[in-house]
Amino acid sequence: MKIETMNISLPTSLKAYVQQRVKRDGYGNVSEYVRELIRDDQEKKVQQQMDQLLLEGLEGPTTPLTKDDWAKLRRDLKKQAAQLSTASMLKSK
Repeated sequence: MKIETMNISLPTSLKAYVQQRVKRDGYGNVSEYVRELIRDDQEKKVQQQMDQLLLEGLEGPTTPLTKDDWAKLRRDLKKQAAQLSTASMLKSK
């Protein structure tokens, strides 16, 4: 995986907070902490999308599911599970 560099500007109070979290929580450096925040955000977004789809499904009209419907559900769930798995694996690095 190629690593890119990104510079951010923070007010002094936020910089001090980040440095405190890095030291207190055992991160190797600020980049590790920021990467974890981003991965957590990615997981949260996927979960929000899944929740929204579930709510839409509950609110929609009821119709019998066909074999094609079940196949699509399986494909979609496998895709979402892979995304969560990838995010979890990246988080553990």
